[in-house]
Amino acid sequence: METTDDLAHLRAALAQHDLVNLTGGLGTGKSRLAARLPVAAVLEPGEACDPAVLREVVAGPGGLLLIDGVDGPGQAEALAASLYEACGPPTPGHGPYAVHPPRPVLLVSRIPLRAAAGWAEAGPVTVTVGPRPPEAVEAQARAAGITDPQGLALVVRLAGGVPLLAELACRALHSGIAPDAPGAAADLMTGEVLERLGRERPGRRWRHALRLLATVRAGDEHLVAGGPALFSTLAGLSVVRRERLGLAVREPYRSLFELAYQWRRPKAHAQVRTRAADYRGALLAGSTAGPEEQAGLVEQGLFLSGDPLLRSTLFPPAEDGSRIGPARPEEAQDVERLMHRWAVRGGFDVRRSRTITERWLADGPSSFRLARDRDGRPVGLAALVPVGAGTEGGIEPLLQQHTAALGAGGRPGLFLGAAYGADPVTHAQILRDILVSAVHAGHLVVSTASPDYQALLRTLTFRPHGGIRDDVYRCGRRPEVYSHDFSAARLPGWMRALAPPPPGSPYGGRDAAALVAWALARLGDPAALSASPLLSGPEFESPDALRGWLRCAVLDLADAESRADAEAGAILQAYYLGRDRTHHQVARRLHLSRATYFRRLRRGLALVAARLPG
Repeated sequence: METTDDLAHLRAALAQHDLVNLTGGLGTGKSRLAARLPVAAVLEPGEACDPAVLREVVAGPGGLLLIDGVDGPGQAEALAASLYEACGPPTPGHGPYAVHPPRPVLLVSRIPLRAAAGWAEAGPVTVTVGPRPPEAVEAQARAAGITDPQGLALVVRLAGGVPLLAELACRALHSGIAPDAPGAAADLMTGEVLERLGRERPGRRWRHALRLLATVRAGDEHLVAGGPALFSTLAGLSVVRRERLGLAVREPYRSLFELAYQWRRPKAHAQVRTRAADYRGALLAGSTAGPEEQAGLVEQGLFLSGDPLLRSTLFPPAEDGSRIGPARPEEAQDVERLMHRWAVRGGFDVRRSRTITERWLADGPSSFRLARDRDGRPVGLAALVPVGAGTEGGIEPLLQQHTAALGAGGRPGLFLGAAYGADPVTHAQILRDILVSAVHAGHLVVSTASPDYQALLRTLTFRPHGGIRDDVYRCGRRPEVYSHDFSAARLPGWMRALAPPPPGSPYGGRDAAALVAWALARLGDPAALSASPLLSGPEFESPDALRGWLRCAVLDLADAESRADAEAGAILQAYYLGRDRTHHQVARRLHLSRATYFRRLRRGLALVAARLPG
């Protein structure tokens, strides 16, 4: 399953360098790729760690020496010491120090050797084998005898671009597992993967901890109970990486482990996810850290919600392959190219889309964030325009009658006009990066004509403001406008509303005040209101009944005798029942400070929630 590019890159590296490290995740086809080369001698990693053996083989007849599977505990460090003794220490030159063996040496490992002690000065050139595209995995499955569409779809889904996982998925189907039982297939596949990982770390205690870590996506020592030693053991596995909020299992292995765990122990899986969501929510509520950590906690909260649409859209089962950053001045043509692809994919009139793109590019591409692949080529983008008096011309055509409330007259923040990724994985990275940017900015306004994006925004509980007057993209659909407050004060409540519900608890165990806020924001959208968990009980027979009850509860609260309660009711009435307004506008009209405003807002939502029937 190796690609022509992989083989060409490896051959080119060996033609120019004496020491090459071929690296890539478990099962990505490294050994198969190395077998395509004219190998003259082969050493096992254990043999190569003996300086006498390595010295003899390195000094032997010319030709490529292959050392495959440098993945055992301490092997990389031991091999570096052996290499120095067999070939002499690194020699200084005009560039980095480097070891120069008498014959070319190819070292194959799951983790780049430069990440291990002793290799920094050895100077091996790293060639990485990445995941395969879906069409290549499907071709592999067909060659293995899987021909029905459902079976092919399951193989592509479980493989995540990894040839070994594709092979294991095919074997699972041939064993008699039905394509509509992905958990059973994942369980069978996981056994083989864990055995292969056993080469990296002896023992079995870490295996269950790996399933727990996969279920929560990223975990610190609190979430991965078992003590510092077990945590360090997990950190040493090639399928685990360190990130801001702890350890995380790389995709697609993460999805595989979680799916198998959910199939074996569904109740325990749900409990692990719920505990993790509560823990992350508590960290968010008590956090004094900056937006970066808050954004990470929000991302974790969205993952732990378990919502199928959020999981499939924001967290596809494949390893991220792009880096995202601001567009550079010389990348204006790349922006135009990607915006053209965005328009074509959305069924928009490309001329109208080009006009809008030109407005956003008028002052350069600084309002765009680009996703770049491993070779630095732009493969995705987000059009994120800062909201302010100087940007009205660029965003007014997509906000129209909502501009006064959400544009320059509203609170500062970002306006999202477009998001595009060349593939689902890049697209998911772009969307998650947008949410990170929104947490930094504090507020996000979105205008979109895409039904898929509209469904996603509703699931994320964005506030709908309705459609605009014109079909600006000439696609038969008018863009709809949504907004969401990402201020630090509002993030914990938002996460509670999205958190996974404990089984059997009222309203799915979700925070009733957060559900009231969600429903109030959708009083004018019957389709969205019909998804409210408040309708799960017998008290409200229809969305209309819930809407009528909420309106009456808010108006009654605004007439309360207590001044604080009345102020809370007035805020709810102005923000949710009045004209489209921002929190800033309502607070200013009611002559309330920002702190008092949000304190009263939370009080009002809690009081309405306390009146809920049952």
